[in-house]
Amino acid sequence: MFSAFLIALREGVEAALVVGIILVYLSRTARTHLAHFVWYGVAAAAALSLAVAIALDRWRISQDGFEGLMLLAAAVFVITMIVWMNRVARHLKKEIEQKVETYAARAGRAAGLGIFLFVFLMVLREGAELALILRAVELSSEGLQTWLGTILGIAVAVAVGLFFFKGTLRVPLHRFFAVTSVILMLVAFQLALTGLHELSEAQWLPSSKSEMVIIGPIVRNELFFFVFIFGAAMLLVLREWLTVSHSKAVIEGAGEAEKRLLESQNRRQQRWMIAAASACLAVILVLTADFIYARANSAPPSARPVTAVGNEVRIPLSEVADSSLHLFTVDAGGQTLRFLVIKKPNGYGTALDACRICGAEGYRQDGQNVVCRHCGSAIYVPSIGEQGGCNPIGVSSHVDGGNLVLDVSSLTQAAREVPQ
Repeated sequence: MFSAFLIALREGVEAALVVGIILVYLSRTARTHLAHFVWYGVAAAAALSLAVAIALDRWRISQDGFEGLMLLAAAVFVITMIVWMNRVARHLKKEIEQKVETYAARAGRAAGLGIFLFVFLMVLREGAELALILRAVELSSEGLQTWLGTILGIAVAVAVGLFFFKGTLRVPLHRFFAVTSVILMLVAFQLALTGLHELSEAQWLPSSKSEMVIIGPIVRNELFFFVFIFGAAMLLVLREWLTVSHSKAVIEGAGEAEKRLLESQNRRQQRWMIAAASACLAVILVLTADFIYARANSAPPSARPVTAVGNEVRIPLSEVADSSLHLFTVDAGGQTLRFLVIKKPNGYGTALDACRICGAEGYRQDGQNVVCRHCGSAIYVPSIGEQGGCNPIGVSSHVDGGNLVLDVSSLTQAAREVPQ
């Protein structure tokens, strides 16, 4: 939710800046009759961006490899967003005003059409990026939380843009972009690693135990954000505190008039620091609550005990034919083995409730996904039983009449591959 909020806020503020600069310039140059073309451009870009978001949401990618490519593309977009704004921020106002002047100076409807297209393309760039990035974020988080964070971020961005250009809110934009750039770099880093993780799951990239051990805990959202963004937030608040402290030292040696000016600026900086610290504290509290909630709900799912007859375990097909994840335990020579069964499009997936990377941490079902309880990897259901990435260790099985039959010896042999 936090990453969705931050991305929507950043993209929304950038779009609001563009629209605000254009509207203010049209007002100052007595061309307010062209303002409605600006709003037409905003509405058209917003509608097309929403259409892109809906299309991506309906385009339910189920292949790990394609999910990985989308995550990597989203990471690239986040980085280019940061680079673009940091590069053009100083000259953004001047460049926009020059282009608007060029379009507005045209005769008749050409002026309105030029401004409409300019606004449409500028806002569409932010909206399309937002749709793609959020779709990628949604692949590794809860969909409802992603949408709530997006709506909240856009609402705050609209409010910031409105109050900023009305003059009722003094936001040091260079500080805003500096702070969000640092945290968004962490988001981009997480998206890129998750993309590589998904490509490994799809066996498009070679995966190894050491790679998954390192990447696994990072791609698990609650741990990543709890640790890294907590540290980033604290460093940013510390920087603001040091900035204010330095300003106080400069004030002492200034003249009377300059002292009053510096004190006024210092008060604004203090208000910004308090707001930033409060926001960081709120974020930390939310992340902590989410982290605790996720941990509280991460208990292993219950498993039904079954009894082996000879060297076979028989599971009635009627019990596992609903495409849900079913967990069982069986006693094999004094050793309790936990295994899973799930119906796949082309048969049944049977495996230990463990993998060669994360060990016996096991799996749980989250909607239509099977998720590793240790590293948070979403397992592509048709691949269950196959090797690669964090897939559970497969065991052989076959259908006999109305039963799914597993060999106890296969379960015992697979258990030897589970790291301790």
